[in-house]
Amino acid sequence: MKNIEDKNKLIGQKIKEARESAEKSQKDLADFLGFESATAISLIESGDRKIKVEDLEKIADFLHRDVKFFLGLEEKADIRFALRADKNLSKKQEEQVLNFIDFVKNKKNGGKKQ
Repeated sequence: MKNIEDKNKLIGQKIKEARESAEKSQKDLADFLGFESATAISLIESGDRKIKVEDLEKIADFLHRDVKFFLGLEEKADIRFALRADKNLSKKQEEQVLNFIDFVKNKKNGGKKQ
């Protein structure tokens, strides 16, 4: 990020992405935040209006996202970590997950085994 305008645009894009994914309108979000109109959300999403940290935290709560998502800092889950974290998987379920991973890898490589 070179400057604050770039950061505002990134945050705005991420808000729009999360809002649309949650199937919420700009008006829904504006109402939740106590803004008078959806125009404020439109300006935030375009990067033309700065957002307060407190409002970003409220948006994260409303859209069920971590604040890191809106800052572009969210890490993707590591498959190995995810498998170790769920101790309740049976051996058969673990095998099914690994088979699915192999399926996805093979599909990515045009169906050829690695």
